[in-house]
Amino acid sequence: MANIALIIAGGRGNRMGQDLPKQFLSVDDKPIIMYTCEAFQSHPLIDAIVIVCIDGWQTALEAYAHQFNITKLCGIVSGGSNGQESIRNGLEFLSSTFSRDDIVLVHDAIRPMISHEIISHCIEDTREFGTSIVAIPCAEAMLEIDDADALRASSRAVIDRDSLKRTQTPQGFPLGTLLDLHEDARKQGITNSVASCTLAIELGRSVHFTPGSEKNIKLTTLDDIDIFKALLGAERASWLKG
Repeated sequence: MANIALIIAGGRGNRMGQDLPKQFLSVDDKPIIMYTCEAFQSHPLIDAIVIVCIDGWQTALEAYAHQFNITKLCGIVSGGSNGQESIRNGLEFLSSTFSRDDIVLVHDAIRPMISHEIISHCIEDTREFGTSIVAIPCAEAMLEIDDADALRASSRAVIDRDSLKRTQTPQGFPLGTLLDLHEDARKQGITNSVASCTLAIELGRSVHFTPGSEKNIKLTTLDDIDIFKALLGAERASWLKG
């Protein structure tokens, strides 16, 4: 039974405000997506990597994979018009090579700090529970806004943070389960679910949570790039437990 990393790199990252797609921005002379690939390349339980790539960047991605020795890369697939379509494109590619029982870890290309520990737990929990959605608790006070379209919204409602999780990636499923979810979504006209976990829930399925990490950040703004650079050079003090 194979374990496959399906890395989603099909977006342009307009919120970053840069000329290049954010997954191809370089930090310390290495594209962000290569940090992500290296995490899965070096994990002993990952058998294959497939990347869903924004059109026009496939050749560059191949060159980077060769430069940084990503030998587990077995396919580059064109991205879709949104995240759901990009994931479906990747799954269709996988369905021609892998079995329905193989484990797929769907992961954002712009989460380069993914750890071996989280990858291992995601694989284990997917095998045991049928799903594994990496998530962390909500530490902040959570307020419901009155008007999502307002430039400066207001709130009059508190949401119990203990009842919430902040989802991350990877999100693990058997390949067959993901293929069935996307086929059911097609039949029901669901076209733009924001993640695999939300698609499952919208289709009436339950999902299992796996502990994530605050370090497993998604790089969506320039501030996130600053945090990522700091994390790359950070070492935990020896007197801290854990």
